[in-house]
Amino acid sequence: MKFFHGEKKAGPYFEGWYLKHQSKGGKNLALIPAFHRDSAGRPSASLQIISDSRSWWLEYPETQFGASKEQLEIHLGRSRFHHHGVDVSICRDGLSLQGKLQYAPFTPLKSDIMGPFRFLGEMQCVHGVISIGHSLTGALSLNGETIDFTGGLGYIETDRGRSFPERYLWSQCLWAAPEEASLMLAVATVPLPVGSFTGCICAFIHKGREYRLATYRGAKIETWSPSGAFIRQGKYRLAADLLEARGQPLYAPVEGSMGRTIHESLCARVKYSFWEGETLLFQRTGRCASFEYAAQ
Repeated sequence: MKFFHGEKKAGPYFEGWYLKHQSKGGKNLALIPAFHRDSAGRPSASLQIISDSRSWWLEYPETQFGASKEQLEIHLGRSRFHHHGVDVSICRDGLSLQGKLQYAPFTPLKSDIMGPFRFLGEMQCVHGVISIGHSLTGALSLNGETIDFTGGLGYIETDRGRSFPERYLWSQCLWAAPEEASLMLAVATVPLPVGSFTGCICAFIHKGREYRLATYRGAKIETWSPSGAFIRQGKYRLAADLLEARGQPLYAPVEGSMGRTIHESLCARVKYSFWEGETLLFQRTGRCASFEYAAQ
């Protein structure tokens, strides 16, 4: 797996990494470092931080950004995000974030979540899952509040391309023992040079088994809206029902520039149900679920 693709990309282009951290006590924090190049070829970088109650946007010059192709290794200002953890030191723009977290070994998917779609050069956005779940050690201090993530869970994904889809739904959740599980789901309207289509990708890990629902495997999107989605693929069915959301503003890419405002809930309540035939294999309400729905 290649971890950074943008070293020779002309604009418009963006590439970002979503690192979510979930504590045993129910506190959440996501860090989103990104590199972007606008339509005129001007480069810049950014870091977005989202907590349960608010979000922050920090912009950096290209000279303070660095990333590796061979492994997860991102430098941004005085902070570092890598496959062993994060080391953050930020004190600016009304934000103080300090500390270190260590990651246990990542849990990758069995294959690329995009399947054959990753070979379509016309796609405006390509998604990747770096770790569907891993454990955490360490603590971070956010504006004077210490959040202990030891024993908590982490998740990492990435996006790259020109723009986020005009309309999309995305949700992700992790569950600890006694029934460990991890799920990510994305539904989007995807433009092509001629026409468009609505597709989905989903990975669900339960009891050590990976279930994959995707358009390229015949999945059908029966419903999707700001309140959730229902997906059917052969004998499998997945329902994601949003029960409560507390959206925080984030910037999203449009032709390489971070010029669009979306809203993400980092601690939404989402009820997930997964069936195999008539058997309900899994049904739980995630209280630390990530959830976004956007439509221009």
